[in-house]
Amino acid sequence: MTKSIEFYFDFISPYSFLAYKRLDRLNKENHINIIYKPILLGGLHKLGGITAPAFNERKMKNMKNDCQLVSMKNDIEFIWNSKFPINSLYLMRGYIAIDDKYKKKFFKICFDCYWKNNIDISKEKNVDQILEDVGLEKELFYQNIQKLEIKDELKKLTDKAFKKDIFGAPTFVVNNKIFWGQDRLDYALDEYNS
Repeated sequence: MTKSIEFYFDFISPYSFLAYKRLDRLNKENHINIIYKPILLGGLHKLGGITAPAFNERKMKNMKNDCQLVSMKNDIEFIWNSKFPINSLYLMRGYIAIDDKYKKKFFKICFDCYWKNNIDISKEKNVDQILEDVGLEKELFYQNIQKLEIKDELKKLTDKAFKKDIFGAPTFVVNNKIFWGQDRLDYALDEYNS
C-alpha cells in the first residue's frame, strides 16, 4: 500500500489555506502522495458540539492575528476575508462533483479567491467566475451539486472524519495517526517520511 497524507479541509478554514500553501510549496515535484478529503467544517463542529472560533469574539480576534503571523512567517500572501465566515456548502460539494482533472485547479482558485484576494465565494457571480477560470461548465456544476449522491458524499466524508476523531481543519492523517492544525504539518511530514 502506498503511503499517503490525507488532508481534511474546508475552503472556509484559513488554517487549511495556510497549510495548503506550505504543502504545495514543499510538493513542487509531486513526491508527496496527498489525498484531499473535503469536509463541511460546520457539520463537523455540530457533530462534535464545538463552537467555532468565528462565533467567539476573543477567539476570532486571536485567530485573525495568528493567521497573519503564520502567513508572514511563511511568506504566504494572505488577507483575512471581510466576509468570514461564509457557507462553503456548494463549493465543498462542487469539489466532490467535478472531474478529477479539474480538482487541483478548482482547489487552488477557491482558496486563493477567498484567502488571498478577499472575494466572497458564497456569491453566485463569484462562483461563476471561479467556474469559468477553472474551465467548468456552469449549468452542469449547479446541477451536479444538487444531486443526492453528491450531498450524501459530503455528509458521509464529514461523518467519517468525525468517527476518526477529527474535529477541525486542517487535519492530516498519516499511518492512521492524526495531526490537527497547520502547525502540525511538519509532524505529519515526519511521519510520512519515516
